[in-house]
Amino acid sequence: MHLIQASCRFFKFAIQNPPRTRFQILNRLTRNPISGLERVYSTAAATMGTAETDVESLRKSVIEKQNIVDKQGDEVRALKASKASKEAIENAVNQLKELKLELQSVSKELQSRLSEDSGAAMSKEAFRQAVNNTLERRLFYIPSFKIYRGVAGLYDYGPPGCAIKANVIAFWRQHYVLEENMLEVDCPCVTPEVVLKASGHVDKFTDLMVKDEKTGMCYRADHLLKDYCKDKLEKDLLLSPEKVNELKQVLAVLDELSAEDLGAKIKEYGITAPDTKNPLSDPYPFNLMFATSIGPSGLSPGYLRPETAQGIFVNFKDLYYYNGNKLPFAAAQIGQAFRNEISPRQGLLRVREFTLAEIEHFVNPDDKSHPKFKNVADLEFYFYPREEQMALKSPLKIRLGEAVAKGTINNETLGYFIGRTYLFLAGLGIDKERLRFRQHLQNEMAHYAADCWDAEIECSYGWVECVGLADRSAYDLKAHTEKSAVPLVAHETYPEPRELEKLVITPAKRELGLAFKKNQKMIVEALEVNNTLMFSPALYNNMLMVHTAGRKSQNGYLFLPGHE
Repeated sequence: MHLIQASCRFFKFAIQNPPRTRFQILNRLTRNPISGLERVYSTAAATMGTAETDVESLRKSVIEKQNIVDKQGDEVRALKASKASKEAIENAVNQLKELKLELQSVSKELQSRLSEDSGAAMSKEAFRQAVNNTLERRLFYIPSFKIYRGVAGLYDYGPPGCAIKANVIAFWRQHYVLEENMLEVDCPCVTPEVVLKASGHVDKFTDLMVKDEKTGMCYRADHLLKDYCKDKLEKDLLLSPEKVNELKQVLAVLDELSAEDLGAKIKEYGITAPDTKNPLSDPYPFNLMFATSIGPSGLSPGYLRPETAQGIFVNFKDLYYYNGNKLPFAAAQIGQAFRNEISPRQGLLRVREFTLAEIEHFVNPDDKSHPKFKNVADLEFYFYPREEQMALKSPLKIRLGEAVAKGTINNETLGYFIGRTYLFLAGLGIDKERLRFRQHLQNEMAHYAADCWDAEIECSYGWVECVGLADRSAYDLKAHTEKSAVPLVAHETYPEPRELEKLVITPAKRELGLAFKKNQKMIVEALEVNNTLMFSPALYNNMLMVHTAGRKSQNGYLFLPGHE
């Protein structure tokens, strides 16, 4: 079966959405009026940058006038070298001065526009600092272990912060678990290594890191590249249109760059360590999980869970039985998750421990329709499909039903949960004009995923992901089935038995032994695990005996371990 996954970090909704909405939420959920600061935000919002097209037009004009000035300068030098008449030289010099004045005028205008944008950013920064100071002073949240100078990426919630968090959790549980009749579970935070090995976290749950080659200070490679591109776009007056588009393209595809691509860009742009300006190492993966051991012997390795979903997957068999052996059904979990971030920053946006709420919705892969999709089909909000991202276009405001009908969203079930997530965020008070759903780029998605979308909120840090929604196929259940040897499968009852033709591979162990020698056992085991795969007999006629057999599904059941 396939599953639709949705997850969100709770407190982000209350604290890290746009500042105006932030105070609406605080007022509503805590009944603790906060006055005055909204007017600051209104002023900051009113001064946010001018139209991007005007800035690009001015950039182009500056470059054109600079080229004209350079040519006129060459002409003056040529006249002097050829000992032209004094009058001709003076005319050329006067013309050069006029051109320089025109260039200076356009440059000042461009600088003014960029300063407005920078001023708006400073206004947002000042407002954000004022909000953070207020929240800390009123004990919404404070740095953990403050008397010991704190630890980056860890925060404590005070009484009003706990009240907000409890209310958001209650709203989430009501909106999803109760209204959708989901099965809620609560699993341990400490997870054995074998579970996370099967899920791929031990090998692949990484961010790319670079080190200051002299001090050893660590930085996230993509953050350095992102900061460089934004800084150049904001401050460099003489960027050509081609360079502007190049930097914007880098920002658009930043999440899908490989370690080699990131390293090449860092070297190409001459990016150095922010604090020391020392050279940086090549990017390399850093696993974000906190390692631990279970029990006093130290022989049972484990990790603090980086997500809550694995607890749902490993309990699938029991949850399926509890649900009456019926599909579809959804399971949910709310709990703590832990990620050893390379460089925690941006307040509560990137922390090392946070509350996570996740849903896994299990559905028949041959029928991804949803009976309640019509309830959300007419919702209209902003979508950012991958085609628009690659073309550097703006998000589209369209109906959810239209997005599913056109295939922009892969299926109704995924579309339904996108709609429900939109209603949840709008119900929290998020400004609908600062909320969009961004589709993952093709290289950003896992190979087994059918479709992935992020709900993003525009705040003073820019567009920030707060919810992820994905059609993950049956990858996780298959991975745990193979590792545990416990079949995590569902079945569908047919009115009448159906006949299936199945390819069965019988390994010829003697021939395999001659061909693979000491690896024979491993080959046989692999073939037995994959006995249902449709291999071509012609490829194996020298070492395998292959036969097909028409088989009825037993007792009228067809087992569905999942298709891609």
